[in-house]
Amino acid sequence: MNQSRPKVKRSRALGIPLTPKCVRYFERRPYPPGVHGRGRKQSTDYKTRLLEKQRLRAQYDMSEKQLRRAFDRAARRTGRTGDVLLADLETRLDAVVLRAGFARTIYQARQFVSHRHVEVDGARVNIPSYRVRPGAVVTIAERSRTKPPFVLAAAGAHVPERVPDYLQADHTTLTAQLVRLPERHEIPVICDVQLVVEYYSR
Repeated sequence: MNQSRPKVKRSRALGIPLTPKCVRYFERRPYPPGVHGRGRKQSTDYKTRLLEKQRLRAQYDMSEKQLRRAFDRAARRTGRTGDVLLADLETRLDAVVLRAGFARTIYQARQFVSHRHVEVDGARVNIPSYRVRPGAVVTIAERSRTKPPFVLAAAGAHVPERVPDYLQADHTTLTAQLVRLPERHEIPVICDVQLVVEYYSR
């Protein structure tokens, strides 16, 4: 079975391509899956907010419990809750690995961290949701760099069009530093985060 198929189906349901491979399928059929995918469905404010929350979850490959905890943490901090939430999610270790161009997708970045290929300030970390602090250095472990996925990454195969300004990345050494917390306009996530805030605040 093609492993990309479930992600294609989910991409169409959420209205956003979740991986590079999903792009061509999504462009060919940019409507929800199923017999009634093309039909107009009634939507409610609740459904609209729920969809936006599900989009955010999918782009970070998080569980509902993890996103809820992140929202509660953001709500206690100063600043616009939605912007604080996104900045917090961008400091997840798997997100930093992805944005730095060390992985092709968030799913691959999560796998790299879980399989202990990633170090933070010289110590191996295998928790994808680990929060990277500004100033911390994230690198691919030296013993892992000869493995095919990391040889590709070092050659620049996964480098985004533009590495965000809040990161400094060196692909030849597979090293990145989180310079500072990101601002909303720098975060490459498709999401009306205010609707997510409204969903959790109801």
